[in-house]
Amino acid sequence: MKKGNALFAEAARWFRKAAEQGDAAAQSSLAGMLAAGEGVPLDRAEAARFFAKAAEQGNSDAQYVLGAMYAAGEGVPQDHNVAVGLFRKSATQGNLEAQRSLGLIYAGDRGVPQDIGESAHWFRKAAEQGDAYSQCMIGIMYADGKGVPQDHARAGYWYRKAAENGHATAQSNLGVLYQHGQGVRKNQAEAIHWYRKAAEHGDATGQGNHGVIYSSGDGVPQDIAEAAHWFHKAAERGDPKSQFNLGLMYADGEVVPQDYVKAHMWLSLAALR
Repeated sequence: MKKGNALFAEAARWFRKAAEQGDAAAQSSLAGMLAAGEGVPLDRAEAARFFAKAAEQGNSDAQYVLGAMYAAGEGVPQDHNVAVGLFRKSATQGNLEAQRSLGLIYAGDRGVPQDIGESAHWFRKAAEQGDAYSQCMIGIMYADGKGVPQDHARAGYWYRKAAENGHATAQSNLGVLYQHGQGVRKNQAEAIHWYRKAAEHGDATGQGNHGVIYSSGDGVPQDIAEAAHWFHKAAERGDPKSQFNLGLMYADGEVVPQDYVKAHMWLSLAALR
């Protein structure tokens, strides 16, 4: 047995001793090893049993992971209602992952009735703990007025939080607010800054918007070749506006070599959206 495996096996042995004596932290740790097959044979049903023991004692991590197992039907029969109950117990103790999970569950059809207000509540809770995904989601809700009153200033606040945490979609959305002066003072330089951040992180909308800015020369020196570069990146990621713009460029042939086959391909893909 490799040294690392031997250490895991020894750890599992001691966790099991403590777990059988009722220690919740040990029960949760042993369950994690059983679920991953670290130091012990992989056994998700046994993992669920020990997670349940820890969850019954109020261990928030165990409540969250057991909820995820019920949501996925791993080691236990799939049951979304049980999953939500466990996520809620964990979330009320401040577990960020459980709060985010409740936001997602209530946002869409995940085996429980959709409740956008409840979704916003839990996304905000996770956002307040610094979760970039939840910060972006609550920002989108404020921008669209879904689950919360529409408020572009609040949207901008949460987009900035997420953007500064490196969330590409939030960076792109923040760029849109600055470009159009929604909830923030219109500032093309800021818009360009956040579009580039988003584009460099692979966000298709940010790449496409960056292409539009270089194509129009709005706030930067006009550079059609640079625009084509970003349109191509966004088009490959499925952005229909960029596919359309790139198709026109191939048909025109001024910046990229004229290619009617590629023009037809990109314009057809754009039309499908």
